[in-house]
Amino acid sequence: MMNFDLNEHPHRRYNPLSGEYVLVSPHRMKRPWQGQVEKKDETVRPKYDPKCYLCPGNERAGGEKNPQYESTYVFTNDFAALKEDVPSGSIEKGNLIRAQSEKGICKVICFSPRHDLTLPQMETTAIVKVIELWQKEYEELGSHPEINYVQIFENKGQMMGCSNPHPHGQIWAQSTVPLEPAVVGKHQGDYLQKYGNSLLADYIQLEQEEQERIVLENEHFITLVPFWAVWPFETMLISKRHIQNILQFTEEEKQAYAEMLKQLTILYDNLFETSFPYSAGIHQAPTDGLEHKEWHFHHHFYPPLLRSATVKKFMVGYEMLGDPQRDITAESSAERLRSLPSVHYKDA
Repeated sequence: MMNFDLNEHPHRRYNPLSGEYVLVSPHRMKRPWQGQVEKKDETVRPKYDPKCYLCPGNERAGGEKNPQYESTYVFTNDFAALKEDVPSGSIEKGNLIRAQSEKGICKVICFSPRHDLTLPQMETTAIVKVIELWQKEYEELGSHPEINYVQIFENKGQMMGCSNPHPHGQIWAQSTVPLEPAVVGKHQGDYLQKYGNSLLADYIQLEQEEQERIVLENEHFITLVPFWAVWPFETMLISKRHIQNILQFTEEEKQAYAEMLKQLTILYDNLFETSFPYSAGIHQAPTDGLEHKEWHFHHHFYPPLLRSATVKKFMVGYEMLGDPQRDITAESSAERLRSLPSVHYKDA
């Protein structure tokens, strides 16, 4: 009788942060690819684009003019999904129709005045300034009595719906904790109560023992392809120290975090020699005034590319109706990322 093999046989992997499962079908990687294959986009962007509404000195879509900023720059989104001046109210009809008003603040963070840069091409010192701005906004927005969660994230590339290539991210702060961090927080809390340890601290220890899915590691952070990853080259960057939010970083941790963000995004770009698209964001404790010892700081990267610079993974069919599914295993994804050069392909 055959023995079950994670690298050969279909199986479901459990995500302890969400309670969900992903179907893994490693045998499907042996099938021939007959789908779309295109060459990568080699568009060269200028350092300054007079038509870009995020470049220094330019007029934004909402009519405001950007200052001649020389480092990072933050402003309230001109077309925000959430607003502060929303009247309190709710609607409820029977047991099935329910809605309530939601207050919030949405901001845009420009990582650099340079239109042609992305995180992997920025200096580490410049990335530290981005982290410091994340800290400042997390603290200031979280101090508002009506703000209970601050979501810091970045959408990079047209493939991820990013309408402007200028290096930037967003912050959405709102009165309720959104579904994803609420679920992740609950599972971390349940684990802490049951075992007395941080879920992610125990997970880091397990990964360090197995040495199969770790991509990068330094004194303060570890980046790995989680065992339960859904996207082909999904990674999670985790603080080794059990801290709840970005304000608790030491100066050494802040520097190590910046270095790892640069190293990881270089590996992504080098994978298919393209400016690698992704959605990425920080998961950390709510700002509701509670201690939240269960939370352990981590940063998710969800990149869509599967086989080349243009061939992406779609969530379709069974994945929309059943469970997420992937063919390439987390172990093989981690191995591919680890094997890539540490110097950006444009600088090699």
